[in-house]
Order: sequence, then structure tokens, then C-alpha cells
Amino acid sequence: MGELRGTHVPVALDRCLSLLGPALNREDEHEPTVYVDATLGLGGHAEAVLAAHPRTVLIGLDRDQEALAHARARLEPYANRTHLVHAVYDELPDVLALLGFERIDGVLFDLGVSSLQLDAPDRGFAYAQDAPLDMRMDQSRGITAEEVVNTYRVPELTRVLRVYGEEKFAARIASAIARERAKAPITSSALLAALVRDAIPAAARRTGGHPAKRSFQALRIEVNGELAALESALPAALDALALGGRVVVLSYHSLEDRITKRALAARAHSTGPVDLPVELPGSGPTLRLLTRGAELPSDEEVAANPRAASVRLRAAERIDGSTGIDRSGGRAARERPRRRIPPLRQPQQSKQDGGYASRQGDKQDKGEAT
Repeated sequence: MGELRGTHVPVALDRCLSLLGPALNREDEHEPTVYVDATLGLGGHAEAVLAAHPRTVLIGLDRDQEALAHARARLEPYANRTHLVHAVYDELPDVLALLGFERIDGVLFDLGVSSLQLDAPDRGFAYAQDAPLDMRMDQSRGITAEEVVNTYRVPELTRVLRVYGEEKFAARIASAIARERAKAPITSSALLAALVRDAIPAAARRTGGHPAKRSFQALRIEVNGELAALESALPAALDALALGGRVVVLSYHSLEDRITKRALAARAHSTGPVDLPVELPGSGPTLRLLTRGAELPSDEEVAANPRAASVRLRAAERIDGSTGIDRSGGRAARERPRRRIPPLRQPQQSKQDGGYASRQGDKQDKGEAT
């Protein structure tokens, strides 16, 4: 392992520790608690958790072998209670089975690209530095960004840029790439960044940061299958949580945050019929949301660590869906909100013929039932 490339400042570290703490500090002092760092990176969050919780065992996953090697060296003082595994986070169920753990008490997802990957020019993640178009988090497998750029048909490339990068000029950029690669293969991140910049209208380039930011994000997500992995990994992690266990997710763009929000919200609400006055056994929520929406970084954190600027934090705790009781002594709502039925309206008598006529407003209630 060579020298560490780049700097690493864990994002939202104090907030993550405060949220995970109650789950990792349970009353039984004879049993260890199990913490999963699903995106170990350089081990900043993991080191802080191990230092704060002497009875906690770490399971650290990362697909980047270089990052894993640095994390292993950093966490050497805690080697007797760490399991570091070369794996993607959607492989968590297999990892837990291999290590013999049925339940976990805390799990952290720090999504997106790591400091090591951004700061290593040869990895091809940064649009501001010239490098081969790789962008693989795991350089031992998978397609590269160069393959995507040079082999995807224009409609498919447009879809990647539009969906994963939320790039409104996706079609223009894809066409520009196709014209350039017809002359010679595109192999340089600097060349790709210039192509993207020139394809975007000048007026649109004046705001929103570097013009290639969204396109590079899209290619990185496509190369690493990040969103598909997250859609699989989050439910698996929630399934593995013990009663009172907690999950914390740090997202860095709207697509990640949307997947996280839906996964947590789906388990924070009842699955029973909405018109019943009480919860049916087994139909209650199995998560209690610990954040009101997505928490944003403070101005102080952004000033100290600019890479925290786009973070969105969400967290939840596993509760008993059959009783509505969480381990901390709180209680999920047992009384079900009743569906509000609008009162029946008396039909109006027509002045013309003495009969009855319904007003248009009576034919369709507009938003009165909740």
C-alpha cells in the first residue's frame, strides 16, 4: 500500500455518532453490538464508532480495494473487533451469512464517490483533472467510463445523462460525443469535459458549477451501478436490523435521497386498512423516522469541509411492528387516523320545475377525503 492520496474528513461525523449511539450502547454489557459501515472508504466514520463504543464489532464493506487497504491500516488498533470485506453494499446479506451474524445494531451508508477516488487523478472521476476515463470504484471488474462513452448508442447515452445526471442538455451532449468518437475514441477525461462544456449553451454554463459535473456524475453511476445497488441494499440492511437498531444514510444527490426516502417511508407507515380504528397485528410500522425530512449540513460544517455541501442525511430506528413499541420506551401511534368522510349535501330544488338537481360541486368532492 502506498501513501494515502487526498484528504479525508468524515461528513456529519458528530451527527452520525449521536444517531447511532443509542443502538450501539444497549444495556446488555456482556453482548457485543454489531455496526455495519456499508461504504467504509478510508474508515473515518468507522474509527470514530469503534473508539466511542468499546463493545462494538465492525463489519466494513467497500468495493474499492485501495480504500480498503488504507482503512485496514487506519483501523489496526481495533483489529480484534473488525471484519473488513471487499464487497458492494448490496452483497450485505451474503457477508452477514458468511461471518455468522443474523442481526445488526447499526448501519451507515455514506453514498457517492469517496475522497480517495476524487483526489486520485488516475481514477478518472474528476472533470478538473486529465486522466484515463475509468471511474470504476472496483478496478478489478466491470466496464469503464471509456467503454460507456465510446460504445453506447446515442439514445442510450442520452438516457444515462438525463436520468442519472439530471442533465437537460443530455441529447446535445450525447450527439457531440458521437461526432467526436467517430473521428477517434474518447479516452481522456479532459477531452470529455471539454466536449460537454462546448455542447451546453453559453448562457447555461454561467451558473451551476462546472458544466461537466452532471455528466461525470451520470457516467460514474452507470459504470458502478450505484442506484441499482442502493435499491437492493437498503431493504436488505433494514431487514437485518435488530429491534432498536438504527440506520443512517448520507446522500449527495437527489436520486440517492429519493431512493432512501421511499425505502424508509415504506416501513414507517402502517400496511393495514386505513379505515380501521386500531392497528391489525403485524401491520404496524417497523421503522421510526429519526429525522424530519432530510437534514442539511450546517454552515460551519460546509466551511470546514466543502464536500459536505450537498449532503442530505436521513435516519430511522427499527421498532416492533406487531406492538408499536420501540426499545427506547416510546410508542408508535396505535390509534389509526380515520378517513374523513365529507358530509352528505342536501340536493338543491330546481326553481324551474320543482324537481331536484345536483350541483356540479356535489358530483365530485375535491380533496375533502384524506
